[in-house]
Amino acid sequence: MSVFNQDLIHTTGIQLPADACVVIVRTEWNAPVVNELESGAVRILREYGVKHIVLTVPGAFEIPFAIKKYAETHTSGAGKATAFMALGCVLRGDTPHFEYVCKAVTDGIVQLNMQLPVPTIFGVLTVDNQQQADERIGGKHGHKGEEAAITALKMMTLIDTFTS
Repeated sequence: MSVFNQDLIHTTGIQLPADACVVIVRTEWNAPVVNELESGAVRILREYGVKHIVLTVPGAFEIPFAIKKYAETHTSGAGKATAFMALGCVLRGDTPHFEYVCKAVTDGIVQLNMQLPVPTIFGVLTVDNQQQADERIGGKHGHKGEEAAITALKMMTLIDTFTS
């Protein structure tokens, strides 16, 4: 059962394109958290009958590259994305590495949103500790995987209105 709260996120009126396909690019790092983000996102996509493809990259830094390459090589057909979703979890450590990775993945996703004809949804948790991550995968801060999927649905619907 989904922890998604219909009262908190308005989904009425979502009209998806018939060929809707979300490409989820997820990380290997922090797998228990990312697995739950993916599970939540997939639950919502299945609830709406949206096809999805999952790609796994080593870490958050690699997400923008994988999305760009996928978009360049899948420009038509069944695997063409109508939205991308980036899922990962970057936990703060003792070095500045956290800031570099968070900035790089954030900037990369912003660039993708400006360059690609389809949206890239930011579902990368950038948290100080495991408790904060847990609170965002079904805890007191909701389920960020489910929220990312709802955002993808809404953006695909918006884009579809431009071409209808």
